[in-house]
Amino acid sequence: MRHRTTPHAAGGGRFPVKYYLVAMLFIIFDIESVFLLPYAVDFDGLGYFALVEMVLFVGTVFVAYSYVWRRGGLEWD
Repeated sequence: MRHRTTPHAAGGGRFPVKYYLVAMLFIIFDIESVFLLPYAVDFDGLGYFALVEMVLFVGTVFVAYSYVWRRGGLEWD
């Protein structure tokens, strides 16, 4: 049995870039839930300013999500 000395031989192959893109998108959209948690915990005490800020934040995230969806970033081809 012959031993291979190349680094990628032990890993079983290379992954397509698409897997890394989906992982990065998951991390980005998962971090948004961390920003929504304080608002959900103290909803009554924050007032209208926080409501406006959360609407702007969720709107921005929705625009980013729709852009990724239109560009085909969520397709598993």
